Amino acid sequence: MFRILLAEDNPGDILLFREALRERNLACDLIIAEDGEKAISLLEKAGEPESNSHLDLIVLDVNLPKHSGQEVLRRVRSNPALAGIPVVVLTSSASPTDMAKATSLGADLYIKKSSNLDQILEIGKTVEDLVKGGDKER
Repeated sequence: MFRILLAEDNPGDILLFREALRERNLACDLIIAEDGEKAISLLEKAGEPESNSHLDLIVLDVNLPKHSGQEVLRRVRSNPALAGIPVVVLTSSASPTDMAKATSLGADLYIKKSSNLDQILEIGKTVEDLVKGGDKER
């Protein structure tokens, strides 16, 4: 079973993400962090050498309370135990600055949230490709 950390503070977006995974029949342990502080805490535990909290994917919103998604991403990429985990930035921000910053910090993908249901459900395919070793440049 795959383990995915979703750092997202919007309950509606969490529900849609779950639905996108369900549509792909992707069995996973989805861990929710409602803010950047909780995400960092969970990631620090997962990055400890004796940890059995391996993660297969991290999905971050840019605009998280307490610590931004960019700060969370910075911490992931600076921790050798976490640095190899794919990170998807899934956000409502279409800002070229946010996209460039996420890319420079090491995000594998930057996906703009959509109000189109088909595009939302396509996120499940992207996640499936990443956790099963598919094309990261999708």
